[in-house]
Amino acid sequence: MGKSRTKRFKRPQFSPTGNCQAEAVAAANGTEDEEDDGPAAELLEKLQHPSAEVRECACAGLARLVQQRPALPCLARRDAVRRLGPLLLDPSLAVRETAAGALRNLSACGGFEVCDDMVTKDIMTPLVALLKECSAGLDSNEMIPQEKKDQNRNSIENIANEAVNVLWNICECSSRAVSIFNKEGCLEIVLKYLSRFSTNVDLAISVAYCLQTVTEDNPELLKSFSATALHVLESAMLCPVSSMEYILLKTLVAGTIWNLKDIIPSKSQAEIINAILKILSEVLEMDAMETVIQMKEAETQRIKTAAETEEILDNAGGDDLVDDEMEEIPCRRKVRRKTFISDLLPPTDKELREITALLTAQQTALEIIVNMCCNEDPSDDEWEELSSSDESEAFMENSFSECSGQLLSPLCLSHEIHTALTNCPIPKKVFEKTAFPNSVAVDICSRNPTWKPLIRKMNTIQCRALVCLQSLVSLLDVDHLGGAPALQTLAQHLSQLLFSQPDFAKHADFLEAISSALRALLQTMASKNIPQCMTPEQLMTLCKAGIHSSNVGVRVNVVSILGITGSVLARECGTLETLKTIGCFLLDVATKDPSLVVAGEALDALFDVFADGEEAERASVQIKLLSALKEFQPVFKTKIRKEGRGKYSPDQLCVLDNVKMNLRRFVAYQETVEKRLTS
Repeated sequence: MGKSRTKRFKRPQFSPTGNCQAEAVAAANGTEDEEDDGPAAELLEKLQHPSAEVRECACAGLARLVQQRPALPCLARRDAVRRLGPLLLDPSLAVRETAAGALRNLSACGGFEVCDDMVTKDIMTPLVALLKECSAGLDSNEMIPQEKKDQNRNSIENIANEAVNVLWNICECSSRAVSIFNKEGCLEIVLKYLSRFSTNVDLAISVAYCLQTVTEDNPELLKSFSATALHVLESAMLCPVSSMEYILLKTLVAGTIWNLKDIIPSKSQAEIINAILKILSEVLEMDAMETVIQMKEAETQRIKTAAETEEILDNAGGDDLVDDEMEEIPCRRKVRRKTFISDLLPPTDKELREITALLTAQQTALEIIVNMCCNEDPSDDEWEELSSSDESEAFMENSFSECSGQLLSPLCLSHEIHTALTNCPIPKKVFEKTAFPNSVAVDICSRNPTWKPLIRKMNTIQCRALVCLQSLVSLLDVDHLGGAPALQTLAQHLSQLLFSQPDFAKHADFLEAISSALRALLQTMASKNIPQCMTPEQLMTLCKAGIHSSNVGVRVNVVSILGITGSVLARECGTLETLKTIGCFLLDVATKDPSLVVAGEALDALFDVFADGEEAERASVQIKLLSALKEFQPVFKTKIRKEGRGKYSPDQLCVLDNVKMNLRRFVAYQETVEKRLTS
């Protein structure tokens, strides 16, 4: 997705079924003791068994076992990757599929280190060979119809789907894997899979995810895209089918095509951008909350109908029927009962799959829009985990403009993107997604264990929309956002979102997202002299809660918000006490926060608030700002020298050096202010 790498979400995982399901569960329910290699050792040993069924069940057991984090070191010690790799080319198709499923789960649960280790242990060699064999198989075998896929689990398409998911996971985590993807001609293989989207949407979706990953920052691969390859992508993106799974597919392909913008002729750029944003607009226009309600009703009705059918069949089985009917009905009943039970499982639950696809499509659409708005900075990691502990470095790059002291550097937006964003209209649809999830939909999901994970997806969409809103507010002209009244309405909306949740400080993702949006909005309003609707008291409530967050991004945001608000108040009369409160707060943060990122931001905010204005000058003297900054100046300089080189990037150090220089100048300015006011 553009230049900024998407956040790594936990993958949908392979779930063993059929004859091996019970054995897989039993094998995986061993001890969680990291030092006990028993279950893993037994399963790994069975991988060499002469019986294909035993090998299949061992793979299924490993697919379960790898989802237990304590088992991962044990599997690494026993070289599980090298043992599973050859089974990707096992004579048995069932073994191939379950081996690929085990590796898929391992790569999804193990994270970056495990995936990189998989490449080191040469998993790409059998994986690429399997992908090529599946591709050849597609040429020689008629595609299996969609409705029969559940009865043909060992088909080539199912194996290919598992293999593509392994490829996707590994390529996202390892640049070496991406290089192998390029050199081995994997693009042609996966595009062949994608071209079958009309009959196998599951496989096409997996390919689209993979393509979105490998086309990111990969100029070598872009050279391999022929007119035929682009036509395959275009066909998938413009597919007329409107089911929610196809909506997800089209959204993912749109993200891939955005990654290919550098190879699209300039005369076609506007057309392509319009096509991409038209799809994203249509995705965001759908009412996901209402769809949740409708889908749950549909599921309830389907289950009720199935139960009634079961009852009819049971009653019919007791009648005095002829022998051939007596033989046929139990057979039919068995098939129906099997389908009914299968339908209750999340992987094959039609309604749950559909709504999950829609929610994922909307989340993906918001991420693509943010990436379209981002600076062309390959180091900008926009979608890292919002509440992670290592966000300070990435956030620092976004928080300071080079040697300017401003918090929001202007972003460049091409005329084509600008026009398409406003014509769709994307800002309005993003705004609508910032609302809290529908309480009825949340209640429905909370009462059903298989639907409950959707609540997290709903909340994630809200956070993504808030971050997307931040980008749009920073980029678009005020007129294209609806003018001053629209921005004031937006400020009231964000305020209502924030303060309607008494425990907002406990929700780190939400707090960072909404504070980022508020920061951008208040900056835009201040630059255009638009009156702000949030009271200083409300902002102080936000800042006092946010400054205690463990998330550096949240702390930077709230400090910035106070700086913006204080600089506006400094030009007004009767704001002395509020300015004193803001000044004391910022001074406390600058001198006590353990992060130089936050301390530097707080100092910048102080410079902005107390740079000008009679009220600001009086407030600075009364809170003894000069003496506090004089005392802190050598401390700040020492911290930069001791901590800077090891913890911060060269760009960040440049910004911190700039803050240090501005601090010296500001102290000199405050000395003149204090002399004038006290003389």
